[in-house]
Amino acid sequence: MSVAAKPVTGLRDAHGRVARDLRVSLTDRCNLRCTYCMPAAGLPWLPGPDVLTDAEVVRLVGVAVERLGVSRVRFTGGEPLLRRGLAGIVAAVAQLRTPDGAAPELMLTTNGVGLDRQAEQLRQAGLRRVNVSLDSLDRERYATLARRDRLDEVLAGLAAAAAAGLRPVKVNTVVMRGVNEADVVPLAEFCLARGFRLRFIEQMPLGPEHGWDPAVMVPATEILAQLRTRFALTEAKERGAAPAQEWLASAKGLPSGRIGVIASVTAPFCAACDRTRLTADGQLRTCLFAHTETDLRTPLREGAGDAELAALWQAAHLGKAAGHGIGRPGFHQPARTMSAIGG
Repeated sequence: MSVAAKPVTGLRDAHGRVARDLRVSLTDRCNLRCTYCMPAAGLPWLPGPDVLTDAEVVRLVGVAVERLGVSRVRFTGGEPLLRRGLAGIVAAVAQLRTPDGAAPELMLTTNGVGLDRQAEQLRQAGLRRVNVSLDSLDRERYATLARRDRLDEVLAGLAAAAAAGLRPVKVNTVVMRGVNEADVVPLAEFCLARGFRLRFIEQMPLGPEHGWDPAVMVPATEILAQLRTRFALTEAKERGAAPAQEWLASAKGLPSGRIGVIASVTAPFCAACDRTRLTADGQLRTCLFAHTETDLRTPLREGAGDAELAALWQAAHLGKAAGHGIGRPGFHQPARTMSAIGG
């Protein structure tokens, strides 16, 4: 049966939102130990047999693209560059087509360590752009945050991504009070000078040992106030379902560009959310903060057809909550951390 002839059911939830964006975690393993993400000793990794094989990943992404209308696929981790079959997965997914015949847009979120060695290969496989985590340009602060001295490798990865044509290169920064507030303006200058798109992110309660402290989180209003000490900011329009509110930034001696702020905690964008998530062990999650998962790995391995898998996915997505509920009475952090869910 051709792709065009396959029945398309879509991923509409009970609140009228339609998911077009799939986040696929390829591994829960990581080569950094960022303080807001996992303990210094790491976490218990998934056993190998529990992790989806390359073929299983492609099969489930194919269901999402060909039958459920997903048009954007972002590969995440853990650290997805640690997945040995990454380039092959990207190449296979690049061959998929949505019901209207379009290729899905393929993206990668990474900590940047090792990206310099893989950027060109990934672009040739079909990857279109990357988001690289970078929380400080100061070597000591970076090493303290990441618990690894890998800043030079991250900077090399950013340069390689730009040289390979993975544009726009986006940089993600989590700002924490008393930790890296001093990096807000230097990071903005660094990114504008190189044509990168910087996105500041409010720290979310997805870290290790449920140790999130809202007092440490620097809200979007304070981040913008710091930026305005150096830049003229004009709010960009037509945000749509994008998680970041973008600002057009300009300053003397620098090229103009865009800087985004993801205010997931203080100004949640749940009403426009268009995302669905697949963990490395084949569990479907409708939200980062969901407390339930739908197992797609077991029916997949037991011989379920694509139509059955699509129906399971659609039924689960129909129950997607209206919002994550951070800050409301009764909210509690999900059992899985960000590294185990996939960003």
